[in-house]
Parts: sequence; C-alpha cells; structure tokens
Amino acid sequence: MENISSERVRLSVGEAQSLSLAVLQKAGFDAEEARIIADHVVDAGLCGYEYSGLPKILNVVEHPLLREPRRRMRVLRETANSVLYDGGNHNGMITMYHATQTAIAKARDSGIAVVGVNNSWMSGRSAYYVDMAARAGMVGIHSVSSRAHVAAPGSKGPVNGTNPVAFAFPTTAEPLVIDLGTSAFMGTDLQFRERLSTPLPEGVAMDAQGQLTRDPLKVATLLPFGGYKGFALALAMQALGVLAGAGFGDDKIYGYLMMAINPELMLPGDDFRRHMSEMMARVKAAPRQPGVDEIRLPGERSARERARLAREGLEIDRKIYEALLAVPKGRLPELH
Repeated sequence: MENISSERVRLSVGEAQSLSLAVLQKAGFDAEEARIIADHVVDAGLCGYEYSGLPKILNVVEHPLLREPRRRMRVLRETANSVLYDGGNHNGMITMYHATQTAIAKARDSGIAVVGVNNSWMSGRSAYYVDMAARAGMVGIHSVSSRAHVAAPGSKGPVNGTNPVAFAFPTTAEPLVIDLGTSAFMGTDLQFRERLSTPLPEGVAMDAQGQLTRDPLKVATLLPFGGYKGFALALAMQALGVLAGAGFGDDKIYGYLMMAINPELMLPGDDFRRHMSEMMARVKAAPRQPGVDEIRLPGERSARERARLAREGLEIDRKIYEALLAVPKGRLPELH
C-alpha cells in the first residue's frame, strides 16, 4: 500500500485482490464466492471504473438481502440451449458468473444459448460477462432489469431500473465490448457519490418532489439517457428481465439474461473474427474532424486503463479504504 496523498491510497493489484478477499470472507462469503466477487471488482477498478471497483464490496456487504435466507442455485427450466435459474438470493456477481459459464458451454454444444437468472441481486459490471463469452469465442449479449429507480419521460417517480445492456464480439485481438446503462447516471456511481458527498452532474436525477437535484443524498429518481430512446431501451431490458422470471414483486426485482452465440452457426469462426477486426479497422481509419486525434471504439479506453493500472496499481479514496477495513465480521445464512 502506498499513501499518495492524505485522501487517496494506492494498492498494487495483488494488494487490492488480497484486501477484497479478506473483507469478503470476513463478511461471511466462502473462499470461492469471495474469489468470484473479488476478481470482478478488481477488474472493474483496473478498467478505470473506480465506483464499480473496491467500493462495490461495501454495497454488497451492506445490502439488506445479504442476511436473508439463501438457497443453492437451482434449475427451474432447462432445454438443450437454455436454462432458467433461481439464484437462491445469492449476489448477482456469483450467479451471473455461473450463468455465463453455462451459456458458453451450451453454445459450444448447440450453437446458441440463453440463460436467465432471477432471485438474485447486484450483478456488477455487465461487460465482465460478455467479455468472458467473447474470450471463449462466442458473441455475448447480457441484459439486466433491476429495482425501479429511473423515471419515464414525464413521470415524477421511477418506473424502470438502470437496466444496462452489453455486447461483446471476438476478434483477432481484444474483443469488441459495448456496455451501456439506459439511465443518465448509474446507480453504483450514485452510491459511490453518496459515500463521499460528491455532487452529481447536472440534469441526471430528481428529488422526491420531482425537481432536478445534484445532491446525491436527495436523489429519489434517476432520469433515462436520451429521453424516449433511452426509456424505450430500458423498457426492453425490463421486458427481458420478465423473460428471465423477474417481475416487480419484493422477491423478484432483478432479472438477468445472458446469451452466447457461436459464430460457427453462420460462418467459420476464424473468418468472423477476421471480418470483425477489418470492420473495426475501417471505423478507426475514418477521416477525423479537426482536433480529433483518434476515433475511439467502445471498450478501448477500458482496455488501455487495464493495461496501465495493472502496472501502476489502483487508487481508492481513503474513506473507502478505511470503510473496507472496518467491515464487521459476519456470517451468512446457511444454504438450504
């Protein structure tokens, strides 16, 4: 650990991983559960998303569902190319890790796979799962429906979740990864700013009276990005959550859908990866406007940050670091 200022702490990747594992196991997760969550949040931090990095552990250990009864993940319905899981009230980073592995395996056998998960919560960064699929040679598509926290155009209160959608495509080099939330501001970033009392950007959230606010402690509703277009996309993600077995009941808020498509269904995998790389190269080579140094593709900034921060280490706010050290010892409910 390096003290780079009175307000920031720098951790090597190994230190960040060790701290994450220690805190998660202290909170009651077993070794494998802790590894899955730690790998996820450290990778998010390496990609430059500080709010989805180590601070996410605090969101997990403080979540009210963590102390509710847990059951083993179980299959509700299965075919040769699909599975619907009851997540057993496990954290979504754990359930979606296993669901993604299932989707990849079934897509290898059947060409295409659709895996749904309900009764789970807080799945983390969607790019993580589609990237797993792309690195296994599959096209990955992931959608999320979450608790209502985002308004429709004209509504005073929330109707949808922040509802991200992500895609990833294998290429001859790094996958093309596209990950976007359908809200103007992401819920995890809001929680991060609540902890640090940092104001929000203009025009992304409303208070309980339906007035715009930048105060994270007064936010009652987030706004969709892009007006009706963002709202429509969010509603589609909510509908896919219904397909995954989720509704708006207290125990079925979150719905996760993971698709994996084997390119071999359409053309040889090597040809697909080559054509993808050629397509991306054409985009990169587009004539640029004055003052523009580069046409940047989705996911490129994250990939560069991952390479840089893997060498330099992660920085986190000292308040977050101290809060992680102060996480009380806990014991999760026994599995049934």
